[in-house]
Amino acid sequence: MKAETFRHSMPFGAEVLDDGAVRFALWAPDAKSVELCLEHDGAEKLLAMTSDASGFYRLTTKDARAGSRYRYRIDSDLRVPDPASRFNADDVHGASIVIDPRCYPWTDAESDWRGRPWIEAVIYELHLGTFTTDGTFRAAIERLDYLAELGVTALEIMPVADFPGRNNWGYDGVLLFAPESRYGTPDDFKALIEAAHASGLIVLLDVVYNHFGPDGNYLNAYASQYFTEHYHTPWGAAVNFGDEGSRAVRDFCIHNVLYWLEEYRLDGLRFDAVHEIRDESPQNILREIAEAVHQGPGSERHVHLILENDHNAASFLKRSESGQPFWYTAQWNDDFHHAMHVLLTNETGGYYCDYTEAPARYLARALAEGFSYQGEPSKHRDGAARGEPSADLPPTAFVSFLQNHDQVGNTAFGLRINATAEVAAMRAATALLLLSPMPPLLFMGQEFATDQPFPFFCDFGPPLSDLVTAGRRKEFERFPAFRDPEAQQKIPDPNAPETVRSAVVDWSALDRDEHHGWLEFHRALLQLRHAEIAPRLAGVKGAAASYRMFTPHAFQVTWQLGDGSYLTLSANLGEASAPKLVKPEGELLHAEPERAATEFRHGSLPAWSVLWHLARAPQ
Repeated sequence: MKAETFRHSMPFGAEVLDDGAVRFALWAPDAKSVELCLEHDGAEKLLAMTSDASGFYRLTTKDARAGSRYRYRIDSDLRVPDPASRFNADDVHGASIVIDPRCYPWTDAESDWRGRPWIEAVIYELHLGTFTTDGTFRAAIERLDYLAELGVTALEIMPVADFPGRNNWGYDGVLLFAPESRYGTPDDFKALIEAAHASGLIVLLDVVYNHFGPDGNYLNAYASQYFTEHYHTPWGAAVNFGDEGSRAVRDFCIHNVLYWLEEYRLDGLRFDAVHEIRDESPQNILREIAEAVHQGPGSERHVHLILENDHNAASFLKRSESGQPFWYTAQWNDDFHHAMHVLLTNETGGYYCDYTEAPARYLARALAEGFSYQGEPSKHRDGAARGEPSADLPPTAFVSFLQNHDQVGNTAFGLRINATAEVAAMRAATALLLLSPMPPLLFMGQEFATDQPFPFFCDFGPPLSDLVTAGRRKEFERFPAFRDPEAQQKIPDPNAPETVRSAVVDWSALDRDEHHGWLEFHRALLQLRHAEIAPRLAGVKGAAASYRMFTPHAFQVTWQLGDGSYLTLSANLGEASAPKLVKPEGELLHAEPERAATEFRHGSLPAWSVLWHLARAPQ
């Protein structure tokens, strides 16, 4: 069997050349001098690097090879890891390791992999460190067949860029090219991706370009132009994508995107909180990234780029005449989640206040038109307009979910929604989620209604650990239940080992009837999705859906699908029966609960019920 190798060449970092020598390059415009520090058997060898007018320091040497440990010494003093390190075995403050990606032998079956079309997407978000007891890339392989049998087609892995300590959600990464050593080596990550492809699963990775983590980030010491004071984010000065020196910063992020897609053969990326990426350049960095992908790996296989964007900027999701994305494939649809969450829990605090007036109407609009907020004023944002018109986009441009890491973990105790919502309500919501034309996302354990929390956790050293714990508890003092300092102390300490342990998925729950029943419920719905919904999504267009409210909690949405068929959702997401809904054309695909179909024929829809009808296109 032929083996293929994949490498993404970069103008920075350590590159093993064909003759075995290693070329090192570091952008350090603030440094007066930079030396390469090669470490071997406790000894250190210093080699001077030469600079150019652009601020790059470079050196090619045969004193290094694949496996060599190295750092850079700045101004004869500070030793720092390579910001483009491919691997840091001893965490973010330790030495970087030279990696030759050509040493991993991808199989010829892998090299023929072209991904899967987006219309087939059923996404499963997971955190590597808590998905299995071992919390490693290799351990995750053991669950791939289970996910494929469930009906999942896409893994979405929370960030694996090297972060400080052993435990972290991943959004505090500082070495963006280095897979977290706690999870395994670069080869281990590649093995997971290759095994996922063998199981028919595409792999998406979360990436973060809106900030660097607070511990282990040395960039300000030698390249302060990575940041700009012209804009500020929740993490401080913004990453510099438009001021002096921004070309090098933009290239750093663009190469990071291409690196993950080309060197690791990932099938796509999910971009964290892009509303905090501040760039008013003529060519926005997000568009430049997308164009680089479409001209590169995206020209050869299916590559999907997903956004998280609180601004609901529909323009990033624009389609061509043929229906192909100009830039981004889809966006996480917070509007869907928030409206559904209010319906399921009656929660009204924080951003949920924007949906409390008419949650079912906001949900119906999100289903039919993409976003609930398309330029309307947001109460949560002090009346500022939020969003752009989205009705002309296809439903496949919006990822729907009932849970994800944020919406679970950003609660005080990291509780799952099934801990507060009624079973009948959760079943109706699940049937709505999994059969709509929008790609659904499940958060690990959701498919069997796990009772386990997913609290916020990290592993910082003092004094940062104390500040994070205090800050986490202070976040919730605006809620009546946590105004008392004693109540705040009950919120889990993010740095405590027991906090991360509580989040490790308990797979033994599947042996209990209650949880196994939820698994079978999800599996049956996904089988129906793959048989009747997904095949009809090819060619689905925007402006091809409508919704109608019948009561404050009952509505119908109808989509014209890509093959000309019509899919209709009839939903009553309230406590009272809803009379006089219109009977849709076509056959009944699914009723939840089952008795809802009978009552609907007699003119009403019972509380917490969902019906799906399909009017097939003439043959």
